[in-house]
Formats: sequence, structure tokens, C-alpha cells
Amino acid sequence: MRDYRRTRARIGLVPQELTTDAFETVWNTVSFSRGLFGRAPNPAHIEQVLKDLSLWDKRDAKLMTLSGGMKRRLMIAKALSHEPSILFLDEPTAGVDVELRREMWALVRRLRAGGVTIILTTHYIEEAEEMADRVGVILKGELIVVEDKSTLMRRLGKRVLAVELESPLAALPPELADWKPTLKAEGGRIEFHLAADGAGPGVGALLSRLAALGIALKDLDLHESSLEDIFVSLVHRS
Repeated sequence: MRDYRRTRARIGLVPQELTTDAFETVWNTVSFSRGLFGRAPNPAHIEQVLKDLSLWDKRDAKLMTLSGGMKRRLMIAKALSHEPSILFLDEPTAGVDVELRREMWALVRRLRAGGVTIILTTHYIEEAEEMADRVGVILKGELIVVEDKSTLMRRLGKRVLAVELESPLAALPPELADWKPTLKAEGGRIEFHLAADGAGPGVGALLSRLAALGIALKDLDLHESSLEDIFVSLVHRS
């Protein structure tokens, strides 16, 4: 698309910085933002946006009276005022409380379900894991990986099953080799490395093998890589 104004009108931007007109009201600010992109007035849409962001009760409040979290909601409302098809979110939950963060996640899911393409930058890795379909990792200004989240987690993720034993082992039985075991804690714990995609022999087969070998268990703990684990491994590898 070569028409700058039409292209820009399809984009919504939520900057990290909170920049507002302190003496204006919430309603007027969001309505004005819609008009800036040449959209006809639509009070019903503005009302719905404010309700979605829990700002309806503050519609007549001056911006100077809003808390930091409310101002963050307002920035999102302004970005959604003209019904963009592409939305850029630059650390939208920086400095907000847990409740507001989860409300924003829910809003992003609804927008995505409605067909809006969302590009999110965040330092909260759990936020990317919660919401993203596709993940990019930037290190020192360079994009070092871009991949579907599910593919990335299958390719680089790990599943480790830690088994605490009733009695320590002096050595690992060769019958356990399929699960890539490592003997820890002076023989009192075995760590088994399982495929992140579920390929190969699984936990059920492993427990059956342990029982057949007469190895008594005290406790089990299965750890699966989070996106944060993968992020850390990528950064340290590069």
C-alpha cells in the first residue's frame, strides 16, 4: 500500500512512554484520537473500548487524576479508537499490577480472535509465552531467532524427570539408557532427559522399567522448559 495516510490509519500504536494531555477528559482524548485518523464519530465503539479497558467509570475524569495503571489503559484505548487491523504494543504492561496485566492479556486475546495482528515487545517472558503465536528474540540489536512458539519450544525445549530413590544406586542399570539418565545426589536421584515433543519412550514406560528393575521410588518431579528457559539458553549460546 503506497498511500501513507491509509496505511497509517490501519495501525494502532501503544508506546511505552505515558504521554497524555493532563487537562483533557478520558472520553474526549479517545474520541479525538479516532478523529485524527479520519474515522467518523462512533460513540458506541468508544464506549465499548472504554468498557473493555475498565475505563467507562472514568470517562469524564481529567487525565491528571488517573493512576499510572489507568493511564496505561488509556494509551491502549487511544490506539484502539480507530479500529486498527495492526496493533503495536511496546511493553504495555511495564509497571502495572498483576490484575491489570491479566486483563490486558485477555483483551489482546479478544483482539487477536477478532483478526487484529498484534506485535508485542516485552521483557516479561511469561507474557510472550502466554499470548504469542510467533516469537522473536533480539540480542544486542540483532534478531537471532524468529519461529512459531510451539515449534521453538519443541525444538529447543527440554523435559527432565527427577526421580528420588528409596535407596541409593552405585551405578545406573544399562536398561535405562533410552531415557538418557544421569545419577545425582550420591546415587539418591536419577534425572531422565525426555524429548520435548513427546517422541521416544515416555514417562509411563520409564516407570514400568524402574518397577521391573526393582528400583523403589520416593518422589517424582517433572520439569518442562518454559519460554524463559529457552530464551536464556539462546542468549547464553549466542
